[in-house]
Amino acid sequence: MKNKDDLPEIPADRGDDLHNLELMENADLVLFMAGNQFMIMPELLEVFQKEHPGVRRIFYETLPPGLELKQILAGGAKFGNTQITVTPDIYSSVTESAMIKLAAKGLVEDYFVYLHNRVVLMVPEENPAGVRTVGDLARTEVRISHPGPLEDITVHITNMYRKAGGEALVKRIMEEKRAQGATIFTTVHHRETPLKIKEGAADVGPVWATEVLNACKEGLGVAAIEPGAELDQRDQVNYFIAGLKKAPHPANAVRFLDFIQARKAQDIYRRYGFVPHFAV
Repeated sequence: MKNKDDLPEIPADRGDDLHNLELMENADLVLFMAGNQFMIMPELLEVFQKEHPGVRRIFYETLPPGLELKQILAGGAKFGNTQITVTPDIYSSVTESAMIKLAAKGLVEDYFVYLHNRVVLMVPEENPAGVRTVGDLARTEVRISHPGPLEDITVHITNMYRKAGGEALVKRIMEEKRAQGATIFTTVHHRETPLKIKEGAADVGPVWATEVLNACKEGLGVAAIEPGAELDQRDQVNYFIAGLKKAPHPANAVRFLDFIQARKAQDIYRRYGFVPHFAV
């Protein structure tokens, strides 16, 4: 067992991102998937298991990929009184830097892009604050539910701000309005932002387009304001995936990597609002 004090901690409110935890020690496949894919994983894995019925037990995480990366580098994580020390077969991230770090440590050899996404602004259906553009987020009265600075999506959001209004807009939203209490950093943005908007605690939240679609399916009464193709980062948001060199189930890892590139999987992603990388 690793020394628990040396392991990164998974926050108590992220238990929903640890799927089939009871299978952790005897899984046939272990996946650390970039967290904003949470809504697609049940259907994706159902189809995968129909094609590969021998892969019966799958433990997977949908945590922020930065936290998953820390787990891999530390050899585990702690979640309450539970130690998670399994090595994943597969890791995915929305930043190439994570893959470069793993490659430098000799933990992965090859990785590739398999998916894309884009940033939109989530608002209530009625949009009472009248948010129409990215620049409107600078307005004093507009309350923003915002991913915290450690979330990978924040890199793309700040790049969107920078392109829309330069460093002044980044500072206005991320620093000045944060100090005023009008920019509210979240811990689990894909859950907290729809809730804050539904409860009237926020007027807008920058999120992945897929998260607006999911919230609409759940009847949460939200809508998307499209920043436009020149701002929404669609050409910059790349999802990377790799099999780990010390994967405990290497054959099943290869099966999953082949599956994720195939038409059937890419079409599922498309239906959930993602931008496929491979032709569908």
